[in-house]
Amino acid sequence: MAASLKCFSSSTQFIQRRQHLSLPKSLPHHFSAPSNPFLNPNLAVKIRWPINAVTEEREVPEQTDDQDDVKGSISRKLEEFKEEFVNSDRLLNAAIVLGAGTLAITKLLTIDHDYWQGWTLYEVLRYAPEHNWTAYEEALKEHPVLSKMVISGIVYSVGDWIAQCYEGKPLLEFDRTRMFRSGLVGFTLHGSLSHYYYQFCEALFPFKDWWVVPAKVAFDQTVWSAVWNSIYYVVLGLLRGESLEKIVIELKATFVPLLTAGWKLWPFAHLITYGVIPVEQRLLWVDCVELIWVTILSTYSNEKSEERISEASEPNPNGKSLEE
Repeated sequence: MAASLKCFSSSTQFIQRRQHLSLPKSLPHHFSAPSNPFLNPNLAVKIRWPINAVTEEREVPEQTDDQDDVKGSISRKLEEFKEEFVNSDRLLNAAIVLGAGTLAITKLLTIDHDYWQGWTLYEVLRYAPEHNWTAYEEALKEHPVLSKMVISGIVYSVGDWIAQCYEGKPLLEFDRTRMFRSGLVGFTLHGSLSHYYYQFCEALFPFKDWWVVPAKVAFDQTVWSAVWNSIYYVVLGLLRGESLEKIVIELKATFVPLLTAGWKLWPFAHLITYGVIPVEQRLLWVDCVELIWVTILSTYSNEKSEERISEASEPNPNGKSLEE
C-alpha cells in the first residue's frame, strides 16, 4: 500500500512539472504564424503581380531559323520525291518505247530469217521491204479486219504520242494512259469500221465515171468524217470517265471546227485514196496520213477540252449560255 501511494505521488509530481514547462496558450507577437497569402488579399496581390508580369511578357515565339530549315528540308524532300517519280516514270516510258521499237524493227528485218543462209547484209536489207509487203498482203487475205485493227491501233497510239510532244511534253514524259486510250479506240473501232466503210463506199458509188472520185471525197469529208469524229469523242470521253453532259458539250464545241480543219488535209489525200489505191490497201495509206490527223484530233480532244467547255458555258449578252 505504501508502495502504491509512493508511485501515485511520483506521477502527480511528473504531471505538475509538465504543466509548468508547457508553452502558454497565447504565443508572443513575434511567434505568430505567417499569414496565408490566399486568405490575405494584400499579400496575394504582392505575390501574384510578378507572375502576371511574367505571363504577360510571354508571347508566341517567332519563327526561328531552325524552323525555316525544317520547312526548307521538307520542301526539298518533296521536290526530290517528285523528281524521282518523274525520273522513274521517264524510265518506264523509255523502256516501253525501246521495247516496242526493238520488236518492230526486229520483225521487219527478220522477215526472211529462214532464208538468210549465205545472204549478205545488203541482200537482207534489199529484200526486206518487198517481202514485208508480201506478208502484209497475205495477212489481209487471211485476216483482213484484224490486220487493219492492229495497224490502226499502232497509228493512233503513235499519233497521240506525237500530239503530246506537240503540246510541249518532253519526248519520254508522255501520258501512257492517254496514249493507251487513243490506241484502244483506233484498234477496236477505227480499223474495223474503216474496213466496212470503204466497202460500203464502193457499193454506194459503183460507177467508173470521172465524177466518182470527187463524189467519194465529198461523202467522206461530210458524212463519214462527222460520224467518226463523233464516235471518237464520245468513246474517249467515256474512257476518261466523263459525264455524258460534258461529252455532249465538248462535241458541240468541237464538231464544226474539227470538221472544217479536216478539209485542209483530207481532200487532197483522198484524191489518192479513191483514185489510185486499191480498196484493200486504202486503210494502210489512210493510216499513214492519220499520223498527222490523229495529232490534231487528239490535241482537240485532250489538251483543249476544258477551254472549249468553259467557252461554251459562258453566257452571251442575252443572258443565255452559248451552248443553248
